[in-house]
Amino acid sequence: MNARKRAAVMRGPMVLAWMVLAWTAQAAPQAKPEDTEVWKPEPRRVTPAAPNRAPSDAIVLFDGKDLAEWVAADAPDKAAAWTVADGAFSVRAGSGDIQTRRPFLDYQLHLEWRAPSTLKGSGQERGNSGVFLASTGKGTGYEIQVLDCAEATRTYANGQAASLYKQHIPLVNACAGRGEWQAYDIIWTAPRFKADGALASPAYVTALHNGVLVQHHVALRGETMYIGAPGYRKHGPAPIRLQDHGDPVSFRNIWVRPLH
Repeated sequence: MNARKRAAVMRGPMVLAWMVLAWTAQAAPQAKPEDTEVWKPEPRRVTPAAPNRAPSDAIVLFDGKDLAEWVAADAPDKAAAWTVADGAFSVRAGSGDIQTRRPFLDYQLHLEWRAPSTLKGSGQERGNSGVFLASTGKGTGYEIQVLDCAEATRTYANGQAASLYKQHIPLVNACAGRGEWQAYDIIWTAPRFKADGALASPAYVTALHNGVLVQHHVALRGETMYIGAPGYRKHGPAPIRLQDHGDPVSFRNIWVRPLH
């Protein structure tokens, strides 16, 4: 077969393939922008938080007036005994921890706190308190530390403000100045357990301290332990607890948005 005939034979299938592709392109429906638009379901409308106000779908845990949403942690049938004054409440040393009346599973929490400006101690003695993101029993749960870390008084890094106590060091030290109000914004995903009590998925925490990301979706190894390694035990929804560590730390503007 000479070169001209060979070229003609080869050209035939190529032309046929091109014709098939052209016909397919013409027959296929043309993509439109609306093909990938989703209209339903629509997100429900929530009025966002304003200064000293909660989002419209939040549960207000402290409105500046009373501790109606709180009880004694070691005696949930008793009222919280901390002191309310000037739109805030403060630890009454020796009265014990307090916790929310209601249990929560997954949530977004906003909380503002202030360590006294008159403290003379150092390390862990500078306005020590804690937010237990799930209180699972007397003195137990998962704690994010409250502590004045603005000054140059050293403490162990996994015990400073915004640490997940003795588990995760904060990404940065975002403490405000001594005696100033500070804010935590926390996303808590509770652990899940199998029917036999085995861990199905760990607890996760994302936290901002004064608007700065300090914990980025970190997995906890279990409940907070002062001595020894953390571990899990089966539980369900649990109250949020605030710690009486002996220092008159103050709190205000607390609200929570359940995420289920």
